[in-house]
Amino acid sequence: MAKKQKVKTPALYKLLGPVMAIPTGIVVKKVADQAWIAVRGTPPPKNPDVPGVSWSDALAWAAVSGVLVAVGRLVAAQGAAKAYTALTGKFPANANSDSAA
Repeated sequence: MAKKQKVKTPALYKLLGPVMAIPTGIVVKKVADQAWIAVRGTPPPKNPDVPGVSWSDALAWAAVSGVLVAVGRLVAAQGAAKAYTALTGKFPANANSDSAA
């Protein structure tokens, strides 16, 4: 059985992950908060332990924020891969198995 050769993820690609993820995370948080306020008219329930937060509000916020965080991670990861490709001319090695964001 042939030994599988490890491929290192390029350092530049690892650096681009947080560079893309931090601003994306800030935008996602602001969009989520503003969308919740626009639809519900109240701030989102950040802490479900606070008296007066209903199960339905807590579950809805968890679902909305979870989806937006997943989309934000996708945007950041794709942005990092595209930036790396634009800078180096090749797709980052190990990008399919190693998350940059």
